[in-house]
Amino acid sequence: MKKYAICGLSGRAFNMFIEPFLDKYHKEHSIAALLDDDPLREAVCKNRFPELCSIPFFQAEAFADMIEEVKPDAVIVAGRDDTHVRYILGALKKNIDVVAEKPMVTTVKDAAAVLEAEKASEGKVTVTFNYRYNPYHRKIKEMILEGKLGRITSVDLNWYIDTYHGASYFKRWNRMRKYSGGLSVHKSTHHFDLVNWWLDQKPQEVFAYGRLNYYGPDGEMNPKKGEARHCGTCHVKTKCRYFMRWQAGDPEDDHIKVNENQHLLYTGYRPDACIFDEEIDIEDTYAAVLKYDGGALLNYSVLFSAPYEGYRLAINGTKGRLETKEYHAPGRVPFEVQEQTIEYFPLFESKETIRVVRQPGGHGGGDPLLLEELFSGKDPLRDYDILAGAEAGAYSIAAGEGVWRSIKEKRPIGIEELLHSRQYT
Repeated sequence: MKKYAICGLSGRAFNMFIEPFLDKYHKEHSIAALLDDDPLREAVCKNRFPELCSIPFFQAEAFADMIEEVKPDAVIVAGRDDTHVRYILGALKKNIDVVAEKPMVTTVKDAAAVLEAEKASEGKVTVTFNYRYNPYHRKIKEMILEGKLGRITSVDLNWYIDTYHGASYFKRWNRMRKYSGGLSVHKSTHHFDLVNWWLDQKPQEVFAYGRLNYYGPDGEMNPKKGEARHCGTCHVKTKCRYFMRWQAGDPEDDHIKVNENQHLLYTGYRPDACIFDEEIDIEDTYAAVLKYDGGALLNYSVLFSAPYEGYRLAINGTKGRLETKEYHAPGRVPFEVQEQTIEYFPLFESKETIRVVRQPGGHGGGDPLLLEELFSGKDPLRDYDILAGAEAGAYSIAAGEGVWRSIKEKRPIGIEELLHSRQYT
């Protein structure tokens, strides 16, 4: 029986790890300790999962005591992004394995520290990049490995986060860079990791533009300036287009759940802060170009206030091109959407349309497959690796931090410079 400590009692920890542990994986894996900054989260967790009532709870500052008392075989890190590094480094110091939610950490300084700590430790870090396990993304990887596209020359990736999901980041702690690293880290690490993995190349340099266009006090849809508000008690919410668009019903989502009583689940924190607040210090719009060490180029953009959610992808190679377009959460898309396919264009032949068998579960079916590999082992029928480690986590963070630093410094940013220069680390 392998023992785990859950560090960070977030909604993600509940849904992604605790529930499957208690349901599917309890015969070989057990939860031995719970830890969080907020003691109220213990009550919330044990109220939802009565099976855990006897499991010891530790506050964050007692992490070292928890390790000594419980002696877990591994820690699962799923709290607020900026808290990850303390648990990862603490576990590695004790030669304990780590399973970390993405982003692994929030800064290149912390990423470099994790890489150094892992080198000196018997413990290993796994980063849960679930998008890799999405069946469409696996098929794209397989097509590249089979040589259908030849040597990859360029990638175009445009990601759209709709007004429901996008606005949620600006209600929560994610809206402050000190907690999330900004959305080019918190969210775009998913996207950069996918491209890094598809290409099997490392990003070398990034140049970017970006700004806060939709949220913050100067957002065009702000119904009233000059005051801090919360959606649950807001006196002008009927004039807020973002609130009124989604206030009725229960929108389809595998990231967040709307609950008017969410503020009762935390101490001193409300996840329904106004999206037009003054304290917001991150961007909601990015456009970037990345150069890779194997010669490929990436044109990337992401928007956090779009009419629908999904992405458009094109990959060009010396032997052909592929294209695909995804509409995420079709229940939130205000028009009829078609089944996602992959369009393959050999350089000198006719187009081929590829349909992919879908799988149930969060993140396009990626979550259950990731869990299966983490807790049951690699699929013996698959001849390539998907599970990500600390290096993959570090390069995705360096790309994301490179984006916001390029915007701030108005210059190209070298990725190795970020990861290894004393100026940043």
